[in-house]
Amino acid sequence: MLKKMYPIEEAPFLREVVDVISNMYRLGWDERNGGNLSYRLDPELTSQYLDLTAVKRRIDIGFDASALRGELFLVTGTGKYFKNVAACPAQNLGIFRVAENGSEIELLWGYEDGGKPTSELPTHLLNHAERMKIDPEQRVVLHCHPGNTLAMTFVHDLDERAFTRTLWRMITECMVVFPEGVGVIPWMVCGTLDIGRATAAKIQDVRVVIWAAHGIFGVGSSIDEAFGLVETVEKAAEVYMKIGDRPIKQSITDAELAELAKAFGLTPRPGYLEL
Repeated sequence: MLKKMYPIEEAPFLREVVDVISNMYRLGWDERNGGNLSYRLDPELTSQYLDLTAVKRRIDIGFDASALRGELFLVTGTGKYFKNVAACPAQNLGIFRVAENGSEIELLWGYEDGGKPTSELPTHLLNHAERMKIDPEQRVVLHCHPGNTLAMTFVHDLDERAFTRTLWRMITECMVVFPEGVGVIPWMVCGTLDIGRATAAKIQDVRVVIWAAHGIFGVGSSIDEAFGLVETVEKAAEVYMKIGDRPIKQSITDAELAELAKAFGLTPRPGYLEL
């Protein structure tokens, strides 16, 4: 008996990705073709919508992704505008499997105009590989250009401890959402293996990495988790930028942050509080 297949357009993971991409564009986080997203898919669920043996084409990716051989990913395409994804997912997104040789991917769906995955694919796959070591359920890597976070990298010290402490102080929930803090990388050329490796080195300890004068990477076990993480950082950065040079009359103290951590059973990054 032939296995029943459902239309790929009805796949919950595809609808979820289209929705969050549209939302990020609406928020102004992904101008033009800025930003990208990758989602590591469950093969059993995906097989209900796609024939996983029907490879449309093989694409050389130019680096070694052997740590992810056999894994399935839904990834935004290079040069694609987020505003167009909802109208034509099959042209702007692709689903592929990392080939056994680790240097190619096997396209199963999408990139219908002959396109390829995002130029930031090295960063996405290297970060997936690192997060899988920590938590196999971590499936989403999201990159975007939220304005306030970008602005903050121009006027704030890029020291990770200082950057984290400032964000924690802007909104009470920040420490609850990212008690491990954030990673920060000074400006580097984007779309390269070098920036991918630098980000992957940071992502071992944090779930948010900020690229100075560029944007932010967030990871999570779900679209909601990754999006919510970035959303919280961006709101904190917005508060910081609105304060500007105004004198601060009161703020959340380190003692209060420690009290918050105790109340929520959190372990803040060691050495990040002055008690």
